Amino acid sequence: MSIAKVAPYGAWKSPITSKLIVSETIGLGTPLLDGTDIYWLEGRPAEGGRNVIVRRSPDGTLTDMLPRPFNARTRVHEYGGGSFIVHEGTIYFSNYSDQRLYRLRPGEQPEPLTPETELRYADGVIDAAHRRMICVRENHRVSAHEAVNTIVGLSWTGNPKGGQVLASGHDFYATPRLSPDGRQLAWLTWEHPNMPWDATALWVARVLVDGRLDAPRLIAGGADESIYQPAWSPDGVLHFVSDRTGWWNLYRWREGRVEPLLEMAAEFGEPQWVFGMSTYAFCGTESIITTYAQDGSWHIAQLDSESSELQPLETPYTNLSSPQVGPLGVALRVGAPAQTSAIALFDQDLKTHQVLRSSSAVDMPAGYLSAPEPVEFPTTAGLTAHGLFYAPQNVAYTAPEEELPPLLVFIHGGPTAAASSTLNLKLQYWTSRGFAVLDVNYGGSTGYGRAYRERLNGQWGVVDVDDCVNGARYLVTRGLVDGERLAIRGGSAGGYTTLCALTFHKVFKAGASYYGIGDLEALAQDTHKFESRYLERLVGPYPARKDIYEERSPLHFTDQLSCPVIFFQGLEDQVVPPQQAEQMVAALESKGVPVAYLPFEGEQHGFRRAENIKRALDAELYFYSRIFDFPLAEPVKPVTIKNL
Repeated sequence: MSIAKVAPYGAWKSPITSKLIVSETIGLGTPLLDGTDIYWLEGRPAEGGRNVIVRRSPDGTLTDMLPRPFNARTRVHEYGGGSFIVHEGTIYFSNYSDQRLYRLRPGEQPEPLTPETELRYADGVIDAAHRRMICVRENHRVSAHEAVNTIVGLSWTGNPKGGQVLASGHDFYATPRLSPDGRQLAWLTWEHPNMPWDATALWVARVLVDGRLDAPRLIAGGADESIYQPAWSPDGVLHFVSDRTGWWNLYRWREGRVEPLLEMAAEFGEPQWVFGMSTYAFCGTESIITTYAQDGSWHIAQLDSESSELQPLETPYTNLSSPQVGPLGVALRVGAPAQTSAIALFDQDLKTHQVLRSSSAVDMPAGYLSAPEPVEFPTTAGLTAHGLFYAPQNVAYTAPEEELPPLLVFIHGGPTAAASSTLNLKLQYWTSRGFAVLDVNYGGSTGYGRAYRERLNGQWGVVDVDDCVNGARYLVTRGLVDGERLAIRGGSAGGYTTLCALTFHKVFKAGASYYGIGDLEALAQDTHKFESRYLERLVGPYPARKDIYEERSPLHFTDQLSCPVIFFQGLEDQVVPPQQAEQMVAALESKGVPVAYLPFEGEQHGFRRAENIKRALDAELYFYSRIFDFPLAEPVKPVTIKNL
């Protein structure tokens, strides 16, 4: 047995390199079924972030269905999702470069179905009776100020006008779903300033012989109710998820009445940041396979819709989502602390399964993987917040006696997302080098009910920051981390929390902002439609409460920011424009605070290209090595740090 080397925390050599992460890791989308074939999207950093539709045949053969340079990604709501569907072997998909819808028939090349205009499409469903697809359309050519969202019908043979409008008049639409007999359509709407996890409405209308919709009826929803995933059972009963009790639970609409299937303190829904999300699927007229979150962990169960009996099912996974039931069994996206995200196929009883595709081809020995420890810690106003703690882990190294590890506080984006226990090699990159990590589920995160999610209402930049600060302090008091080497990092909304924590508190000694927000007022004035009124609930009405926007914008208080920061920014970001980062960088540089800035050409909100993901990881490590003064185990391309 080899003796572990003694080296300072941060200076450990790790087999989990940035090159390995980008070369061996892909993103996996929601599985879709077409008969006995299973399809999913693969986001491939090595191909410039191209999203490829992959088909898995019953014999196990995997086939790339999209020829280069096609990229199945939609920009509806900018975050996309629901970019393709399959019907009897024919694929319909949105192509990223031109946002046109294409049809891809077996053995042929993709052919466009929509014109070259400012139209975008997402979240489709097949209407075989009318030989069309029904989907959400976002029209950017009709208004200079705000896109117009509708539900449209699109003929399989081509749509020179961009489709027939079926439903209009609301600010947002999502999840059009056709009943099994094709005679009814259900869909969701919501209005400014709400987001879909705040208040949505569920509608149902008859589908006429000519394809138009008749007599839309409001089924559920309201000012304080979020509806998620309307879906029809095989016998034509509409089901959906609602948080009317404070938890996203399952309901159905039967004989003109809304009936709860099961009421429990668990989340059967998620924030609809993207299209095409799901947590349940039917395996019969009275049986539902459903996933749900409870106490921060995901589970899967079989629900009898008549008796309301919920039978939890044992699996080796702690994250399960997007169940799809077909002839071969149940396809799911899964993950676990020792398993990266994967597409798995279970038998109908969910007793046995096989992994069809893993997001990482890396077979990493357990001695280099840190296991998450759920933690609860006290925070402001006598409340409790949550997170996942990862201790440093590298079987080949140990630290000098008396030394405590530096801490990286991870902040998820959203800000309604949640920390995941699924193996994340980008996180293990840090723990295997000797960093401790706290992945915070601050107030506002999903998985703990509506009340926990609403802690952030009117308090963004306060509650989230306090929870991150208090989480770090909690670990210091437990003697698990070095209180003089605390760092914080986050992207998007997490980047905003990072900058607020560094500016308005003196707990953290360094930070990394990935496309983070420095100026709330600029975000309120210049962002895309989906989030254009989001800040009214998180911060306050603008411009009426301009004072709050200024008070919580780190850019206005750079005089209070005195610790080093590194910024990463995509130059084509439409969600958080580059000038936000550039203004912060300029302010810190002029003040004399150590600062680094890495802009990336061709990247938007989130990095997708392998070379940029690799560069960002290594640059952040180099930055901390200079700030916290530890040697690097291997050479890393230097970063220019002003004022160091």
